[in-house]
Amino acid sequence: MSFKKFLNQFNILAQCKKYDIPLWQCPQLLFLVMGIIIIVSNVSIYALGTHYINDPEIVALVVLLLTAVLFIIAFIITQSFEKLAEVSRMKTEFINIVSHQLRGPVTNLKWSIELLMSGRVDGIKEKHSEYFRILKENSDRMQELVNDLLIISRLEQGRLPINKQKFLLDDLINKTISEFSSFIKASNTSVSFKKAKKSFPVYTDPYQLRIVIENLLENAIRYGARKGKIDIYLGFKNKDIYFEIKDNGIGIPKEDQKYIFQKFFRSKNVLKYQTRGSGLGLFITKSIIKRLGGKIGFTSKEGQGTTFWFTLPITH
Repeated sequence: MSFKKFLNQFNILAQCKKYDIPLWQCPQLLFLVMGIIIIVSNVSIYALGTHYINDPEIVALVVLLLTAVLFIIAFIITQSFEKLAEVSRMKTEFINIVSHQLRGPVTNLKWSIELLMSGRVDGIKEKHSEYFRILKENSDRMQELVNDLLIISRLEQGRLPINKQKFLLDDLINKTISEFSSFIKASNTSVSFKKAKKSFPVYTDPYQLRIVIENLLENAIRYGARKGKIDIYLGFKNKDIYFEIKDNGIGIPKEDQKYIFQKFFRSKNVLKYQTRGSGLGLFITKSIIKRLGGKIGFTSKEGQGTTFWFTLPITH
């Protein structure tokens, strides 16, 4: 943790604004007040005890009053945390309900559009194909958003179980690159995959790890240069499996880098290019890597590209 980040933890106003709650309900402020009262009470009790040693009833009365104040503050702190927990629960439930309700209509819309574009329906003229293409692109974007929201909901509610299997990580990477081949070609991008000489058998959840690799590869393609170049490396680092993906794209501004793994965050230079995206992929990626026992990070320079990496423990 940097010194500046450490100091930000003591910025009570900023912390309260972050949770969007009144100052008097802010846990950081209440903890500070409680700490001050505890210190003052201890000093006061000691001072009173030495001056009124012959009258212990006064000391006892002061102790009872201070105890009552501390109980009130503790109650307010508890209520504040309960409010935050309730808001978090309602948000997760809202995302879960909306995602499930949208999933069916979006899937039906997608199937209907694909049927109309397939040529199996009479009366569809060639001039309509462009409109169907636009509808299909937008339905795909909606489907992608719904899927991301469902994954986040399951992650936050602990309903995305880790189903471990033994498989070759290099095979999973090759398969993912192959499935993205059309997108890679359309984006005028080249992808190079290098690995250490040996294969990489891992014992983890292939479904969740596949989501991670897909998100990182999609970002590298989407935010790459006009003539994109992506280098993927798989090896070992400090007795862990090490994955790295490097692009020569637009990069991430320095001031945005601290927010890059937050939900719904999109860097300001990304918005200039009007690229599609929900700002959920990297949040999901980090959450999954953390659940699988690994670490994730990145280095980036605006206008020169970005390198994302993650490590996974070697399990047998």
